Amino acid sequence: MRKLTPKQARFIDEYMIDLNATQACIRAGYSARTADRIGPELLGKTCVQAALSVRMKKREERTEITQDRVLREFAKLAFFDPRKLFDADGKPLPIHQLDDDTAAVVAGLDVASVGNSDMGVGEVLKIKLADKKGALDSVARHLGMFNDKLNINVTDALAERLSRAKGRN
Repeated sequence: MRKLTPKQARFIDEYMIDLNATQACIRAGYSARTADRIGPELLGKTCVQAALSVRMKKREERTEITQDRVLREFAKLAFFDPRKLFDADGKPLPIHQLDDDTAAVVAGLDVASVGNSDMGVGEVLKIKLADKKGALDSVARHLGMFNDKLNINVTDALAERLSRAKGRN
């Protein structure tokens, strides 16, 4: 395997910041004018790809953030059952009694005291949950259930007919 040049090594360092090849090129000292072409070209080089794979694997091990872990977290949000927030009498469970999967979907809690000494004082609990639809969309996209790309396939015959029609105007 070919050894990286110092500029390519710098590109890899910069690419690991935001995974933006064009910006990584510019920060690594390549011409800003051609960075949008050079970035993808560098990513296509075997030696750069190998070095990036090593760096990505090390980062994954260091942070313990993997695709599987992210997908498991999305699944917690996507398939959460709100009944797990309440006891058998329909009263909210104290936060410390929630299991880990249920606590993971709680994005925020608001507790407000209401009432007065004449009518009595009580508390209102508002539980803000993470975005279930967003999580479902992310899981579905991961599974390839959505096709966000428009595929236009023009045959030669159609192209010829369109060309002739355009020439008649």
